[in-house]
Amino acid sequence: MDFTPIIAQAWGTLGWFIPLMLLIGLLKSPWAKGHIGELLVRLFAHWQLDKLTYRRLHNVTLDTPDGTTQIDHVFLSPYGIFVLETKNMSGWIFGSEQQAQWTQKLYKRTFKFQNPLRQNYKHLKALEATLGVNPEHLHSVITFVGGSTFKTEVPANVTQGIGFIRYIKSFQQPLFSEAEVDAMLQALQNGRRAPSLATHREHVQNLKRRTDPTAERQCPKCGSALLIRTVKSGAKAGQQFWGCSAFPKCRTIQSL
Repeated sequence: MDFTPIIAQAWGTLGWFIPLMLLIGLLKSPWAKGHIGELLVRLFAHWQLDKLTYRRLHNVTLDTPDGTTQIDHVFLSPYGIFVLETKNMSGWIFGSEQQAQWTQKLYKRTFKFQNPLRQNYKHLKALEATLGVNPEHLHSVITFVGGSTFKTEVPANVTQGIGFIRYIKSFQQPLFSEAEVDAMLQALQNGRRAPSLATHREHVQNLKRRTDPTAERQCPKCGSALLIRTVKSGAKAGQQFWGCSAFPKCRTIQSL
């Protein structure tokens, strides 16, 4: 019996089945989910925010004392500067403004992730340093896309879907002139890292270095070296942390 037609048919089926499975696996990866979420936000903003009023930059990488920070979206307007962090997540979300970590519950699985408000705070400080603006004119905005549900009360600037549009438009008090908005846009375009693969790779390396307890660190406030120190007394005695080598002049500390 000639099995050639059967083998050819099976091979033809695998020819499209294997790439399809690879594509599905890629789309489920954190990298792809992040990019899809950012693309959705870009589309929402394109449809709902007037380009002449809200000048926009996406995927902005800025230098910081400890490396770099990467901002998903920046909207510059007469009503303030809006710094948007995107989260493409599903399931139930638990968290409060004060918690260091939030929780995602997906069916029977539970995952921890950094409080996005704290994550975005670093973005705001980097923009403040780059643009030299009053920090009160910078607004942190978080948007969750992907069908997640908040199971705890969250601040007004933590939104879902196109909710970030309503939040941004709720600011109607003019703060900047059109010329000032144009100047800030130009300053940010000049101050950002070139949006390239090399920039992204360097940023990833900086993230790895910051999470490596053996890597050298620099104080974000004064530029001195951070050293691993140990709490000597109290309820946290024995715990280690990063402390500025310029102590007591600089009292910066970071979790180990």
